[in-house]
Amino acid sequence: MKKDLQNILITADSANFAKKLSALRKNVSSAATFDLAGAEGGKAARIISDIRKQGDKAVSRYTLAFDKVKLTPAQFKISPKELKASHKNIDKKLLASIRKAIANVKKYQQKIFIGNNKSFGETGIKYTPMSRAGLCIPGASAPLPSTVIMTAVPALVAGVKEIVVVSPPRYNGSIHPVILATCYELGIEEVYRIGGVQAVAAISFGTETIKPVDMIAGPGNQWVSTAKKMVYGQVKIDSIAGPSEVLIIADKNSNPAYLAADMLSQAEHAPAGGAVLFTDSKTTANNVIENLSKQLNLMPRKTQTLEILKKFSLVAVFKSIADCIDWANKFASEHLEIQCGKNSRKIAEKIKNAGAIFIGEYSPVAVGDYFAGPSHTLPTGGCARFSSALTSNDFIKSISIIEYDKKKLAKSADDIIRLAEAEGLDGHAKSVKIRFEK
Repeated sequence: MKKDLQNILITADSANFAKKLSALRKNVSSAATFDLAGAEGGKAARIISDIRKQGDKAVSRYTLAFDKVKLTPAQFKISPKELKASHKNIDKKLLASIRKAIANVKKYQQKIFIGNNKSFGETGIKYTPMSRAGLCIPGASAPLPSTVIMTAVPALVAGVKEIVVVSPPRYNGSIHPVILATCYELGIEEVYRIGGVQAVAAISFGTETIKPVDMIAGPGNQWVSTAKKMVYGQVKIDSIAGPSEVLIIADKNSNPAYLAADMLSQAEHAPAGGAVLFTDSKTTANNVIENLSKQLNLMPRKTQTLEILKKFSLVAVFKSIADCIDWANKFASEHLEIQCGKNSRKIAEKIKNAGAIFIGEYSPVAVGDYFAGPSHTLPTGGCARFSSALTSNDFIKSISIIEYDKKKLAKSADDIIRLAEAEGLDGHAKSVKIRFEK
């Protein structure tokens, strides 16, 4: 195992250093979605097309094919009784932790919300929430009640009235009770035991039993992310939030045991998008490899985690921290940890591309995943170059406001008319002229 891990260690003075970094970056990016023109992309497109044409019938067929669960349309939706029972039977200490997390996320999302801006004038802007939002909650490798919190609370803060949750039936033919209990705690009543491409298509276009939504948010595997990309335009999507990934910048003062643990915390996801360490210290790099080997042996998912490390991970030793920062901005990772002691915050200021930045050795990704407040639904696969973390502001849309009186229009009339006539749009010009004809 340690020999396998030695193969992920590269140094700036080795051959093809930059080439290996670029190859990993490409590999991580390709893990987020399928090629739309490839075989998997074509399959996703066919599933979406079938859902549009055949509705519930196709949803049932694909749920049986992919999740091995036979459902009639009447069985798609979780009953109010099942939601209530899941909430009643949840571990009380776990429920208390869920409530604390909800409170933290709500407080943060309220603090950053821009939708309360009501100031107008001659020109202004009006914010209105989405009427209906769909949330994709993964359920394949582990139940993720945290994702319910991190997607639903921002929507609730924004004022979304109808929230729809879809999650695959991977727990005894249904959804894990802890996910259902979290939905009940948040007052979400519309929950469907469907997942994958068929769920994305169903809530985008609607079926006989499922009303379409205005927006889809939440993470997913390559199939879900590809489907979200394909339905964009029919609905709004948050970002391409695919397999989880972390990039860590660390120096000689960092704790190698912490670094290894943080890499493994992301590599244990299935699927995963990688765990990468950038450092300027060969000693740190070697110690991290040693700690990865030790900690990996103690993990219940050590075999699949090792495969993720071999395929999507690197421990890269650069000549300087400045070079680490440069390549971190090129990677545009979902999670970026900076463990460089007192220099951590200064380094963070130089980061332009990341889904979320975790500063200092006591800010592991898990703090953001569960508790701190910002949503853990983040852009992956390099999409942090142009996408952002999910917030309450994603669940609103803006409407421009223009209110001119006669005096204001008269002052601007000649300029408006001149521009309209330059474009050959006489009707536009006339719509202004007519208001001043005697």
